[in-house]
Amino acid sequence: MYSDSDLDSAVAAGALTPASAAALRAYVSRARQSPMVDEEQFRLITGFNDIFVSIAGILFLTGCAWAGGSVTPWLGAALVAVSSWGMAEYFTAKRRMALPSIIFLLAFVGGVFAAFGTFLVPDGAVSENDRVGAALLALSAAIAVGGAWLHWRRFMVPITIAAGAAAAAGMLFLLLLVANPDAEKIMMPIILAAGLGIFAFAMRWDMSDRERITRRSDVAFWLHLLAAPMIVHPVFVMLGLTAGDASVGVAGVVLAIYLALGAVALIIDRRALMVSALAYVLAAMGALFKEFGAVSLNVAITALVIGSALLLLSAFWHDVRAWLVQMLPEGLRTRLPVTQTAIPQPAS
Repeated sequence: MYSDSDLDSAVAAGALTPASAAALRAYVSRARQSPMVDEEQFRLITGFNDIFVSIAGILFLTGCAWAGGSVTPWLGAALVAVSSWGMAEYFTAKRRMALPSIIFLLAFVGGVFAAFGTFLVPDGAVSENDRVGAALLALSAAIAVGGAWLHWRRFMVPITIAAGAAAAAGMLFLLLLVANPDAEKIMMPIILAAGLGIFAFAMRWDMSDRERITRRSDVAFWLHLLAAPMIVHPVFVMLGLTAGDASVGVAGVVLAIYLALGAVALIIDRRALMVSALAYVLAAMGALFKEFGAVSLNVAITALVIGSALLLLSAFWHDVRAWLVQMLPEGLRTRLPVTQTAIPQPAS
């Protein structure tokens, strides 16, 4: 399997002409009976060797963390960060292996944060009024953001931007704790605001590649995947759904919110929002059926209703999306991913 990034690299290296790459993309689009822009492609594995290297890398990093941590915690984390970068020099820069690249990137950013965090705050805990500890952990998160930026400049793994954004969100929350120790009480609104900010950032990447044929689309995918739970979870927590308050009224609100999220997902052509909210909708639907007497079959009925609805939406995704986008102002339509209801046919 070859990704769009591989095709771009082949064009840059002269192995393929731009016309040949475009023809290949068009052929794959016709063969799959789905426009490439709607596929939300991202490369995870290219073969079993990706899994093999990933397992070996995780074992090696575990050994580094254990051996170094037996001396002092920050040393174990530092060994993980250094080893992750070193393995990325071969498996990412030279071999271009997708899954190992993701694992080594996450291990590097996490290792940088953990190394500085455990060095600056040895006990690793920050009490409610420990502003100094929170400030030091915020500094560690800022260093992790810088590490993610350096990693991006060297390897350009698409998930790197999302990892840096997650570290930046953590830094923001820690800085709020420094400014106001009671910030934990408003944690959900803060997470929601951070999620909306990351969502807007993802849209900037998305709008720069409306055809979704470059690495920028992959970056946007991971940012959307990060932003979705940060948006969805706080909303449903504040509604009381996670506390077991699944009354008919709350369930109705949850379904209305899910429909709104579904409309947004269709318009921007990203499914992450719908997937992130799915567990809450299942709980709400189950509560509705239970309320109306289907106690023994509420789980089965919920699965059938939600599953069939999502399958239908998947089958008619392109047409429903085209209908929704057509109702938007022209200025907004021209910035969204292109719509396509008919699959292009080969030239006669």
